[in-house]
Amino acid sequence: MADVVARDIRIPARSGQLSLHKFARRKSTIAFLMALPLIAIIACLVIYPAFYSIHLASLNKSMTKFVGFGNFEFLFRRNTFWMVVEQSLLFAITAVIFKAVVGFIVAHFVHNLPSQGQRKWRGMLLIPWVIPPAMSTLAWLWLFDPSYSAFNWVFTHLGIPQVAWLGNPYWARFCVILVNIWVGSPFFMIMYLAALKSVPEQLHEAAAIDGANWFQKIWYINLPMMRNIIQITALFSLIVTFANFDIVKILTNGGPVDQTHVFATWAFTLAIWGNDIPLGASVSLFMAPILAIAAFFILRNVRRRGNEA
Repeated sequence: MADVVARDIRIPARSGQLSLHKFARRKSTIAFLMALPLIAIIACLVIYPAFYSIHLASLNKSMTKFVGFGNFEFLFRRNTFWMVVEQSLLFAITAVIFKAVVGFIVAHFVHNLPSQGQRKWRGMLLIPWVIPPAMSTLAWLWLFDPSYSAFNWVFTHLGIPQVAWLGNPYWARFCVILVNIWVGSPFFMIMYLAALKSVPEQLHEAAAIDGANWFQKIWYINLPMMRNIIQITALFSLIVTFANFDIVKILTNGGPVDQTHVFATWAFTLAIWGNDIPLGASVSLFMAPILAIAAFFILRNVRRRGNEA
């Protein structure tokens, strides 16, 4: 009799599990079908151009003959290519580090303001990021102009020697990195500010009771709890900065003497001005392994910390 009752009890449970499983499968299928148009758009705008670039990189200059890795071998023998690699890494890593530091500091400054003051400061500090980079870079170009530089005008009135901002390779690199930091720092600020809002205030109160100062609160509470968002934001910014085109193109156009070229601008120069589209495609494809390696280590670290938590 007990076996019959137990069997009667198990049957509805199994049927309920099966129906729930079917509903879950149906829900995932519906979600996939709804996301299918977006997947198709991504395939057309991202995947197809990527494979087409690989195809172009395997052709000769006239695009009539298959040369395999010939374009890459040609690039590896050019000193300009390795100079562009060095400049791209320097430009991306330096800009991302300074954007993260500036964004982290400004986010804490805004977070400690009253609620009404936060809205005004958030709006004003987001302006450099909201303005199109090409437009803001033109304003910076006027500030660095060799003949009408506003900075040099101030230096002249202060008795300081003028600086060849865009004529000297080192100052030109500094200008490019500075403009990128100015444009990208608000993105870090708003991401870090959102992460700070999720930090429980009870942790700060407990730390204050234990006698922790403001730096210890940031180092031992805010920084560990924001670590994942810091790494993901840095990865996203690294990808965008590494492939940056408009700032370098407008500000220096790769000069002086190719000293500020990055992958995007040099690929454009080779493909469009040099009329060698396969070689330009080869340069642009060289960004993929560098970014893939950076994404692998950053995301692996994020996943490891997520599992530990």
